[in-house]
Amino acid sequence: MMLSRTKPAVGPGAAAATKDTKKKKKMPTVEEFLDMRDYTGAITLLEFSRNSGKGNEETDMWIAYCAFHLGDYKRAMEEYERLTKNEGVNPDVWLYLACCQFFLGMYPESDENAKRGNAPKGRLQNRLQFHLSHKFGDERRLMTFHQNLQDIIEDQLSLASIHYLRSHYQEAIDIYKRILLDNRDYLALNVYVALCYYKLDYYDVSQEVLAVYLQQFQDSAVALNLKACNHFRLYNGKAAETELKALQEMASPSFQFAQDLIKHNLVVFRSGEGSLQVLPPLIDVIPEARLNLVIYFLKQDDIPEAYNLIKDLEPTTPQEYILKGVVNAALGQEQGSREHMKIAQQYFQLVGGSASECDTIPGRQCMASCFFLLKQFEDVLIYLNSVKSYFYNDDLFNFNYAQAKAAVGNFKEAEEIFQLIQNEKLKNDYTYLSWLARTYIMNTKARLAWELYLKMETSGESFSLLQLIANDCYKMGQFYYAAKAFDVLERLDPNPEYWEGKRGACVGVFQLIIAGHEQRETLRDVINMLRNTSNPQVEYIIRTMKKWAKENMVAVP
Repeated sequence: MMLSRTKPAVGPGAAAATKDTKKKKKMPTVEEFLDMRDYTGAITLLEFSRNSGKGNEETDMWIAYCAFHLGDYKRAMEEYERLTKNEGVNPDVWLYLACCQFFLGMYPESDENAKRGNAPKGRLQNRLQFHLSHKFGDERRLMTFHQNLQDIIEDQLSLASIHYLRSHYQEAIDIYKRILLDNRDYLALNVYVALCYYKLDYYDVSQEVLAVYLQQFQDSAVALNLKACNHFRLYNGKAAETELKALQEMASPSFQFAQDLIKHNLVVFRSGEGSLQVLPPLIDVIPEARLNLVIYFLKQDDIPEAYNLIKDLEPTTPQEYILKGVVNAALGQEQGSREHMKIAQQYFQLVGGSASECDTIPGRQCMASCFFLLKQFEDVLIYLNSVKSYFYNDDLFNFNYAQAKAAVGNFKEAEEIFQLIQNEKLKNDYTYLSWLARTYIMNTKARLAWELYLKMETSGESFSLLQLIANDCYKMGQFYYAAKAFDVLERLDPNPEYWEGKRGACVGVFQLIIAGHEQRETLRDVINMLRNTSNPQVEYIIRTMKKWAKENMVAVP
């Protein structure tokens, strides 16, 4: 269909309309673009000016400024590097270049340029070197620049960020809230407060604080990403991914960090899907990428690869200490290495005993893990009991919780907790099977323990489970299944000890039958098991049993 016109396309009417439109559509200035935080618009206008020959050093400075605020630190760095080649370069350019290099992780270069150009020592330089000192782990130098901080907003924000990076989240919150009291329009501080609450595991509170900012600025990459992470913690990966889609749709292609963040978090939200493709290139871009790749290898039972990835990492955050502890514990168990187990125990104790983490859920889990490795299970339960309401459906938590319950002799609860576990991989693990078999036996359910063995394929682990069933059943007076287990063991390995165990168990069943505590028909199975042995004692025992069976009218073979 042809679109109808109300005015002709040519002629005086059209000319008048064009003139009116030109009056209405006035091109915004660079200043107006900057006021609107439209750095893409500003940089487009500045580049047009430069390409048309109207640019100057000031134009180049503003282009670098816009690129920096777009998160395109590489472009900003290149602009500043070009400016440093000019004669009589403004000393501040070296400092701005150093800031770009800092955000690109080029810390030695940043440190060098922060001191160049004979720039007078100012507040920005002090703040930059304060942060560089933290990156270098130079505590003495850090304190020097810390002492130079003043009670002004920029310096206090810098101090709060260092508190955040050192996991002192409450101290950071206190600073942000103090600034917000006098500056209600500093809405971005709500994002920083929300980040701190997220790190403290207060996801609901984080979400409430974050909403204040998102009401005004719905396109913030940091805020939208944090909202997605809160949804991941509060709900699930699918809910988090839905939130992240909004960020995907609006993230500028030039904002590389946002793109990397989205790719990284999608892997996390999808339970590690695509880890090997996405995470390795991000290891030096996003600190969590290395940690999540380690977690991926742990889940794949590739403990050596996980260890190689984390062995040279000097932990600075609780998460890094915890993960390094987990990897060392896994490697220690796999290799039977006491050294790795001791390292793991020390890492767990460092986190669980720290003032900032002792009352957090991960902190209490760390203390539980520490005592678990020390085999102090009463202490393990003190910590696990305090956080169990948060992990009702968590299979790994229930696995450890049930083991601790069984280790202190609380087999009834241990059995109930073992039954909650749904993960098939865990349920086929020998540790799970052996502990569950023991709880069955201690709860006088030896038949269920025997059925666990029957479902296993013949292997070293099935042989070990047979030994456990044989000895535990004997100890608990459940002689019928002790006899069955010793019978199989004796046939697999003609060890005199297995015959002695079977003989005692068979006699024990016979005594229970005589006492009326075991069904008489069981005597047939007992006699058949005894006939599997060539020991001369067998005939005497069978003859005695048959004599009693005849006197009590029990049919036996």
